[in-house]
Amino acid sequence: MDKIDLSIVVPLYNEEGNIDLLLEKVTAAANEIDGTYEVILVDDGSADKTWEQVQAASKTMPQLRGCRFSRNFGHQRALLAGLGLARGDAILSMDGDLQHPPELIPVLFDHWRNGFDVVATKRNDGEVAGFFKRLTSRLFYRLFSWLAGISMKAGASDFRLIDKRVRDELLKFRDVDLFIRGAVEWLGYKTVTVEFEAAERHAGQTKYSLKKMIKFASGAIVSFSVKPLKFSVWLGFLTSFAAFIELAYILWAYTQGITVPGWASMLGVTSLLFGILFILLGIIGSYITRLHVGAQGRPPFVIAEQVNDK
Repeated sequence: MDKIDLSIVVPLYNEEGNIDLLLEKVTAAANEIDGTYEVILVDDGSADKTWEQVQAASKTMPQLRGCRFSRNFGHQRALLAGLGLARGDAILSMDGDLQHPPELIPVLFDHWRNGFDVVATKRNDGEVAGFFKRLTSRLFYRLFSWLAGISMKAGASDFRLIDKRVRDELLKFRDVDLFIRGAVEWLGYKTVTVEFEAAERHAGQTKYSLKKMIKFASGAIVSFSVKPLKFSVWLGFLTSFAAFIELAYILWAYTQGITVPGWASMLGVTSLLFGILFILLGIIGSYITRLHVGAQGRPPFVIAEQVNDK
């Protein structure tokens, strides 16, 4: 096996309209580096002709390797599969919609050559993302940084280059829903950040609906922080203390022959406490669910087919 300096990993999901231009731009950029490279395309169970195009491209592009999942397992797991297949001394990951500029590949590679273990990127998307998405992204990273104790700034993305030593450590994680951005930050390797301007999608539509973004965010927080559980304990103490004070007042008022008014407010407080209780049970249930899924020992993904797997 020839030595490979750079592996370029690209998860794909229903990206048939982007593959030709993606490979053209990635190849042109990768040819500028001082070293050898390979491109790994991971089809995350696409329902269109993504895999057929990967197969066709692999016949004329010896540097291209690809695999197809048996079904859709999710972006992070597709990225994890690509990292596992990579043979390069450095591994670069990017999305397949061309919002991550392939032209930056030589820049990221040069930073790695200069001794950085992680070359992260900061996404500037003011021109292509709506106000709501930018706002929720900033709020999520602030909340995640506080809860997990890991500093992450808005604009972080999965467009990054890591040394194979970092990759090897990532593959040791056994999280049910691995949040790779957080995991890379948690490892603490020597890092430099490169800013880039996000482009419009070349073709197709975004795969991240509001529901998926909420699931992604909640999974990341539960994966890296137990503060929600600690918050639940303190909230339970506070509400119990308030209830004790209220009960003591009622007993005192009874001994004084005072009729305690406010049954409507009492009912409202009771409803509020029950609402808080169910929220806390939901938080606890999220952690228990992860334990249950992890105990089943299922593989994070299933590869159904590969091309150019040498």
